[in-house]
Amino acid sequence: MKKTNLLPILILSIAMVACGKKQETKTETKELKPNVITAIVETRDVPQENEFTATVEPEVKNNIAPATPGRIRKIFVEVGARVSKGQKLAQMDNVTLSNSEVQIENLRRTYKRVSGLFAVGGASQQELDNAKLQLDVAETNLKNLSENTFLLSPISGIVTARNYDEGDMYSGQMPLMTVMQISPVKIKINVSESFYSNVKTGMPVDVKVEVFGNQDFNGKVTLIYPTIDDRTRTFGVEVKISNNNGKIRPGMFARVKMNFGNAKHVVVPDMAVIKQSGSAERFVYVYADGKVSYRKVELGQRLGTEYELLSGLENGETVVVSGQSKLNDGVEVEVVK
Repeated sequence: MKKTNLLPILILSIAMVACGKKQETKTETKELKPNVITAIVETRDVPQENEFTATVEPEVKNNIAPATPGRIRKIFVEVGARVSKGQKLAQMDNVTLSNSEVQIENLRRTYKRVSGLFAVGGASQQELDNAKLQLDVAETNLKNLSENTFLLSPISGIVTARNYDEGDMYSGQMPLMTVMQISPVKIKINVSESFYSNVKTGMPVDVKVEVFGNQDFNGKVTLIYPTIDDRTRTFGVEVKISNNNGKIRPGMFARVKMNFGNAKHVVVPDMAVIKQSGSAERFVYVYADGKVSYRKVELGQRLGTEYELLSGLENGETVVVSGQSKLNDGVEVEVVK
């Protein structure tokens, strides 16, 4: 029987197997590229609207109390009452006031008598001056006693607190009552120093008060504080709302929206932005020449399904919007349409 030489066949088989493995390795390598979806970012005009939160405050807040402790004889108003400037709110014990009024009448008669004697040479200038001085001091004391016996409202407003009842002894530890002027009301907000040159007195703002849902109230900037807080890098701004109907009350939570015009910034899909684990930093993957690279970005406002970027990307760059979970800096990727 003729012998068959198996060596060439064996070599050919090994070569074919090796070639197949090499082709399979190439295929596997190609399949290992992560699939990603990309988007091109662009620069456009973005309204520079910023929202600030604060608590509504009264235009004026007056704590009503006498200068010295004493018995409260009468309270004329209750919490929630609207009062006018000069309206009588309460009456303290008036015994001292009555005694002072009697003393004043005696001093007035004394001054009149000394004045008559001085006119005919029966009293000296010094005696006349002393009588006048005693009368002036007594009248000043009487005015002070009167103000602290009959407590009047210094403003037109609403009574928001009453801490004593009739017959109580006023101790001085807390005011007898509080009156607030709530038309207008004001809101104090802290604005980033980067907007200092944009905020102007008289500038209109939109205000939403939490308890009234999406209802808008018209506000106006009335005061800009002249210094920057070196810890927070913010400055104070006071906004007033006319509140003619008294609907807004002090203590309510409000949101103030200020519009500083437009600025040209890159806008990126929100799906492209990734939060770095363990920090507040944000980044995106930028695609170029078949690879992706890590890029830190600074976010501005959220615009629906997009973010305004303050830094990190240029107009026309391509970012990954899907498939980031398998990516690292410098990885080759396959873009899926």
